[in-house]
Amino acid sequence: MRKFFLFLLLPFCAVAQNKSTTGAQKIAAFKQQQLLLQQSPYKDLQWRLTGPDNRSGRSTDVVGITGNPNVFYAAFATGGLWKTEDAGTTWKPIFDQEATQSIGNIALAKSDPNTLYVGTGEANIFRASLPGIGMYKTTNAGKTFQHIGLENTGTIARVIVHPKNANVVYVAASGNEWTYNKDRGVYLTTDGGKTWKNILFESEKSGCIDLVMDPSDPNTLYASMWNRIRKRWSDPVPEDGDNLYKTTDAGKTWKKITKGLPDTKLTGRIGLAASHSNPNVLYAFVDDHNKKRDPNPGETDSYERKVQKVVIGAAIYRSSNKGESWEKMGEVHDFLKPFSGTYGWVFSQIRVHPKNENRVYAFGVEKAISEDGGKTWKVWEATDKQSEWTHGDHHALWIDEENPDRMIMGDDGGVSITYNGGEKWKNFFDEIPTTQFYTVAYDMQTPFNIFGAVQDEGTMSGNVSNTFGQAADTTLRPWRMAPGGEGTQIAVDPMDANIVYASSYYGRLMRTDISKGRREGMKQFKQFDVGRIDSLRGEWLAATIMSKFNNKVLYHGLQHLYKTEDGGETWKMISSDLSYNRKERNGNYPYLIYHQAITAVAEGNKAGVVYAGTDDGRVWLTTNDGTSWKEITKGLPYNKHVAKIVASAFNPSRVYVVLNDRRADNNTPYVYVSDDYGATWKSIASNLPASPANVIAEHPDNANVLFCGTDFGVYMSKDGGKKWIAINGTIPESVSVNDLFIHPRDKKLVIGTYGRGVYVLDDLNSLQ
Repeated sequence: MRKFFLFLLLPFCAVAQNKSTTGAQKIAAFKQQQLLLQQSPYKDLQWRLTGPDNRSGRSTDVVGITGNPNVFYAAFATGGLWKTEDAGTTWKPIFDQEATQSIGNIALAKSDPNTLYVGTGEANIFRASLPGIGMYKTTNAGKTFQHIGLENTGTIARVIVHPKNANVVYVAASGNEWTYNKDRGVYLTTDGGKTWKNILFESEKSGCIDLVMDPSDPNTLYASMWNRIRKRWSDPVPEDGDNLYKTTDAGKTWKKITKGLPDTKLTGRIGLAASHSNPNVLYAFVDDHNKKRDPNPGETDSYERKVQKVVIGAAIYRSSNKGESWEKMGEVHDFLKPFSGTYGWVFSQIRVHPKNENRVYAFGVEKAISEDGGKTWKVWEATDKQSEWTHGDHHALWIDEENPDRMIMGDDGGVSITYNGGEKWKNFFDEIPTTQFYTVAYDMQTPFNIFGAVQDEGTMSGNVSNTFGQAADTTLRPWRMAPGGEGTQIAVDPMDANIVYASSYYGRLMRTDISKGRREGMKQFKQFDVGRIDSLRGEWLAATIMSKFNNKVLYHGLQHLYKTEDGGETWKMISSDLSYNRKERNGNYPYLIYHQAITAVAEGNKAGVVYAGTDDGRVWLTTNDGTSWKEITKGLPYNKHVAKIVASAFNPSRVYVVLNDRRADNNTPYVYVSDDYGATWKSIASNLPASPANVIAEHPDNANVLFCGTDFGVYMSKDGGKKWIAINGTIPESVSVNDLFIHPRDKKLVIGTYGRGVYVLDDLNSLQ
């Protein structure tokens, strides 16, 4: 039995916690970044978008123009705002010069289709959602935008424009994702965004998650409040305060409406819809967490965990008297399992056919339709065999009020359109490059292939020589699915590019030989099955690396670090729990997120020297392959997510650490270097704008040249981090760069963005 010697460091010596970043600080950071871009000698640097060309990213909202089928807009969670003027044949991004690419909701003014309001900050609060910076407005159909305030709202769920006055706008502000704040509720402007007034505020915990206007009376509105917050160890948990409100005087006064609705102590997000054909009729999609039934024997959830509780999920309520009282009509969850389940905080979108009050659409993992006012539901499937595939996880639907057969839909795959009420769909997944990459890796093929973990897709792979929008060389690998789940760090054998190590979810590691069939080529390492072993904790992006000294040696991190010396046939645990392992930070099923686990591992300049970092901010070093460990956290800020560790190839005692505090709504960039194996640390964030840092890499031929990816793009330093130079070039100004690498043989710089796909800089010499 191997002994572990851990030298513990108590938190009292750590740097104090930082407060969440304010809107004013975000604006200042963007101005700083714009200045760096203007001053950069590489402001015209040409990056090549390589793909993928068969998936977009998560679309959060879509809107068209009644009477003009050629023009419509699509908003994305982290991919910005896109517009087509030829019914989807071509698309162009129109928001790339703004301070965020995270869009929550958009709204066109019916009285002036050139006026579009943009609410930033995705309200779905995924684990990797990015915050916004308030409201924007265009009065020239997207040629230019103006920031018009509400920069402290964090996320915006709905924007409603008065049908006859484009200057009167209501905004559902859902608040920060990870921390409570007072800038929540319903806001109103009557002067086109020059001034705003909070007209409905419940508490710093409750934001407004949906807002609808009575189609027959613009002074009557209904608001859905949601008491919610995400924690690093938990999805949103139901709490009291998910109330519905109604105003009949344009927001001067509100009353709570509860008759017939369930107790809010066990409900979550509530979506709303009003019937245009009969404005007396309203629908509410209630995320109901009351128990529905006992689990079936062996039943597992979407993450392969044993089901301990089955909740009602999607409960549909209807009011026939303008919200004064409600009646439960039906439940969607069991029929479309897992339609909503405990994922109601992601969905709860509901729509009514504008000419038929009884035809209702509800969105979850699947899309559903009811023809009897919500009593019964079925999967809303295309009936035309020529219909193109539509993606899962649905977030948006726009219906043409005059021609309801024309509908535009947004989901995790992008945007689709139908002209015949859903019988046949056409998607635009290959036209809008907004794919969300968590990680990127490479193989040693010639030319090499890129691997990446993609939100809601799994792992994808494509050849570095592909160029988006151009015909690919058929001898090269097109972008396709590859082994691994959507959350994984990937290692490819440099001696055999068919051998890929990747996780499915939360550190469930597997080895795949992609030259064989899926079943024949895959070996799962059952000892990492965190779904069935409660004592194990693996992060969404559990740390996995292959040794640079031996392709049969790999390290894999849950809360302990594991090592194999035979390509995964056998594993041994070489550390004890490296996290703080605080019981109060262990979530409860079905809301739990695995936390307090290893997120970064790096080898030193010789075998047996290994660094490891955790998501609760601890960093460790072993010089004897795990026989003993020394904590080297002292001097680093406390309780920050360790995003990346890189041991220098030039100096054996030098190591870089990137920490990220996005999960506390803190945009401070944390980039550190140590020249004494972590005994002391020095910040090298220097002039980086206030935006979470995600990754760092050394230039393979120059110890002084570093590259850093942040939520504000990519930067280079020529002096070891004393000064950073913006090198976004042709990349959108505020795109998030989650990961990057320099191919060791071909010297190409590859960045994986969270919202705009994968870019390649083919010639590093262009940065000399």
